[in-house]
Amino acid sequence: MKIMRHVPNFITCLNLFSGCLACVSVLHFSGDAKFLAAFCFIALAAVFDFFDGFAARLLHAPSKIGGELDSLADVVSFGVAPGCIVYIYLEGILAKPGIEFLGFLLPVFAALRLAKFNLDTRQTTSFLGLPVPACALFWASFIPSLNAFSLPCKAAVVLILVGVFCSLMVSEIPMLALKFKNARWEDNKWSFLVVLIAIITIGVCALSQKPLLGVCLSIIAYLLLSLGHNIAVKREN
Repeated sequence: MKIMRHVPNFITCLNLFSGCLACVSVLHFSGDAKFLAAFCFIALAAVFDFFDGFAARLLHAPSKIGGELDSLADVVSFGVAPGCIVYIYLEGILAKPGIEFLGFLLPVFAALRLAKFNLDTRQTTSFLGLPVPACALFWASFIPSLNAFSLPCKAAVVLILVGVFCSLMVSEIPMLALKFKNARWEDNKWSFLVVLIAIITIGVCALSQKPLLGVCLSIIAYLLLSLGHNIAVKREN
């Protein structure tokens, strides 16, 4: 049926719609609820982002417009939405206006990373640079987690990390892609480690009633494991 060929693009549009809802949540909700709602919508967008490609392969319905639509949706859900989160957070804690707009470097560099990815034929089994969904999930979980702690210079920490994550998105650092070749540990041990550490970390933090901190730490663990994998590959070669 011809209508089935449009299913992947429909799922991609749900990704985009979820990203829009994340922006609305953080801009119009009040209190910590705005950050929690934004995280939920970004996480939902990440689920749709996974399943649109899965559906395209399952239904044998890949298309050029699908690839372009996916990147456009990702700019909103994983670029603009976390940018809004950082903007609103900095606006609430900074005395001098203007600096909060640096949060919108995240969508700028997300767009650059996606444009680069679309033209790069090397990124089939792994990524070069931090994937934008991972960056978005970090910020969507980091900001509400940061609110739970009394730390000095929070704005400086956030701005430094904005610079770090923008650099990571457009870097040439190889990053793990959670694409399982089969069910064997030997062939997928690094990907299995990412999943296992994420489950354990989120579970432990959930017991302390800080599940979003677990998500944030899982993204950091993903970065560290990617670096560990790069070192292991260099030693093997």
